[in-house]
Amino acid sequence: MAYWLFKSEPGAWSWDDHVKAKVAEWDGVRNHQANANMRAMALGDRGFFYHSVNEKQIVGIVEVVRQWYLDPTDPAGKFGMVDLKALHPVKTPVTLADIKKHPELSEMKLVRQSRLSVCPVAQHEWRVICAMAGVDP
Repeated sequence: MAYWLFKSEPGAWSWDDHVKAKVAEWDGVRNHQANANMRAMALGDRGFFYHSVNEKQIVGIVEVVRQWYLDPTDPAGKFGMVDLKALHPVKTPVTLADIKKHPELSEMKLVRQSRLSVCPVAQHEWRVICAMAGVDP
């Protein structure tokens, strides 16, 4: 199993929106590296749902339930999407500031490539953040 982080602006698509939908596509990605990350995803992979912009915090856990497929909103036909199932919220939201303070997370893609909307999370990073969030990894 691999681990990921999915960033969303809560005003456009929030954790609450995803919970209400239960399963929803992660569309609209127009960055080649983020698209490549989604292509690498497998069924059952887990991810952090991250509210960007003003909140900058991890608020939930999602699971990949459909692998990469073409995004119909991309007129060029280059970019794709995956479907994500909302699993559960975190007990304690983990902020970007908290992550930056933690020495074991200094190499995390969220810190190193802050503009990347879909990025991998290393297994040890997943465990550390789950502990910070009060959830079972």
